[in-house]
Amino acid sequence: MKLEKRGTPVFHGMSFKKRKIFSLPSVFWNKSWLPSRKQRRKVTMIATISFLVLSTLPQLVVPAVTSYGALAELMSGHSRIFPGEHFQLKCTIPDGNKSTWNYLWFNGPKQLACQTQMLKVSPKHSGAFQCRGVRDSAVGNLYTLKSEPVEINVDGGWAILHVPQIVGLVGETLNMTCRLRGHPRPHEVILYKGGVEVMRRSGLNPKLSLPLLSTADQGPYSCRASWDNYRQTHSVVSVDVQVDVLEVLTQPVLEVVADDNLLPPDQMQLTCRVQYNARAPAPPIHYYFYKGDKRLGLARSENFHMVKRKPGLYSCKAKVLELDLSKRSEAEAVKV
Repeated sequence: MKLEKRGTPVFHGMSFKKRKIFSLPSVFWNKSWLPSRKQRRKVTMIATISFLVLSTLPQLVVPAVTSYGALAELMSGHSRIFPGEHFQLKCTIPDGNKSTWNYLWFNGPKQLACQTQMLKVSPKHSGAFQCRGVRDSAVGNLYTLKSEPVEINVDGGWAILHVPQIVGLVGETLNMTCRLRGHPRPHEVILYKGGVEVMRRSGLNPKLSLPLLSTADQGPYSCRASWDNYRQTHSVVSVDVQVDVLEVLTQPVLEVVADDNLLPPDQMQLTCRVQYNARAPAPPIHYYFYKGDKRLGLARSENFHMVKRKPGLYSCKAKVLELDLSKRSEAEAVKV
């Protein structure tokens, strides 16, 4: 290639006009590649419009939810009420930190206007009421899980059998009341179980009580009330209310785990399964394990025990000293 001193470069008989080159470190731009002023103005306008559009979009914030839930409790009134009657619920947040919470109330999927800890309403229809807590945090609103629903039934009849605890325990006394709309004074009340009369009481404000409950007492109950008004006798019947009766301590079931890779080959685990339904505060329960009639060690507060793997008949016993309750499981045969 031959270069002239002041002319254009010559390469194999071809000539090129000298062009100005704009350079940046490691990158070379030809001036002819740059957009024109009109094109740059158009790009700037599009970028400005795009920024304005994005800046007007709402911020999408995912609400933070805690791992613990709220607790809704019936404080006054009844779970089954007549139209126009009131009841009151309380929402509790068991966070342990004594934080300041606001409260949200719901009837089914509908959020109610009330935002206080106590909810007092007079519903026209039955519903399932729930609450949840909300408070400010560094990431925005912080919500608890919703509480378990409190079922409120609005009864359009004239009588309601009020049962304070629809789940009774063996040995307890269950007191019931036959409530009447308008509060007339009945002179006779009859209690039915499954449509069969089980009790009849006379006099003003008669009480209905089932002493020393047993599992045979569970079933559907209703009441009939009669009163006199202007030389006429009125009689009304309530709808059925299901009453369940549980044993405080069920018979234990022994579970034997021997073939487990997590256990030493010469040992097995005995687990005593039992259902304990004592009212709070419930006294402690103690467990005993046996091989035949021989007790294996001392009483335990845990319901499991590790023993040597040997053949024989094994059983367990659950005992509540304060309630004088004790029940033993059936024997389980172990073969090696």
